[in-house]
Amino acid sequence: MKNYYILHPAVFKLDGGAMFGIIPKPLWSKAIPADELNRIQLSLRVMLIKTSKRNILIDTGIGDYHGDKFDNRFGVVGEKNPLIKLLKEQHELFPEDITDLIVTHLHFDHVGGLGQDATSPEALFPNATLHIHREHYEYALNPTPRDTGSFHSQYFKPLVEAADKAGKVHWVSGKEGVILEDGEDKLFFKCSFGHTPHLLHPYDEKFIYMADLVPTSHHIPLPWVMGYDINPGQTTADKIEFFKFILKENLTLIFEHDMNFWGGKITSKGSDYEKAELFSTKSSDHQKFELFFD
Repeated sequence: MKNYYILHPAVFKLDGGAMFGIIPKPLWSKAIPADELNRIQLSLRVMLIKTSKRNILIDTGIGDYHGDKFDNRFGVVGEKNPLIKLLKEQHELFPEDITDLIVTHLHFDHVGGLGQDATSPEALFPNATLHIHREHYEYALNPTPRDTGSFHSQYFKPLVEAADKAGKVHWVSGKEGVILEDGEDKLFFKCSFGHTPHLLHPYDEKFIYMADLVPTSHHIPLPWVMGYDINPGQTTADKIEFFKFILKENLTLIFEHDMNFWGGKITSKGSDYEKAELFSTKSSDHQKFELFFD
């Protein structure tokens, strides 16, 4: 039996205009108000899946190693060792108990919790197998000048290399395929390409993790695409393809960065895909939320 949980280790802020691309501020600011620096607050939500054999994490958040200058710039608010703290307090899990860590992509706000700190290749979850897309990893080491700031390779490269040397990296490849297939522990993936090449989206028969293809519920409408995306036109095409698949399989979307909604179900079958049933965090601080699927 699988049990699904949401963890909310920290929040951060990004420029609202960059988060919504061509959408004008009078529209997006109604959805998420901006602060005096034009930044909007976003969740750093990660997912935990517990089975009889495994404790699986999807992404690790932004981490706590960046320093005051970085944290002030991006409005990072969280406790020290936030992910470890939540795993222990809410699930009685220690870092050694995590068996698998799925990396959707290697932007700094998704893999900041891979290691103990910024100067050592010591893994935060020493027994975990890392599931990483090989082509995306190769891109992350040689990004374009436009998106190089999103990849902190000086941090993640030593960690991945050390894990690979220890035989603890499962390299996936292709546009879709299998992450895990061991009895009840089945997880698959599809890739999108607009935000960053080979962005990996884990899914099973109940959910799909949208990562930065649809980072918040407000990004469900097709034109609402991030300016951060390396290829915004491709993002729109990716969303159409994914929404068709999601409707066909009746999957729940998990939003990684939405402050108020952990997920949703697309309910419209028209060409716009703009109607959805959204699932609230149902907690003022939304530090903890268990997912119950009908």
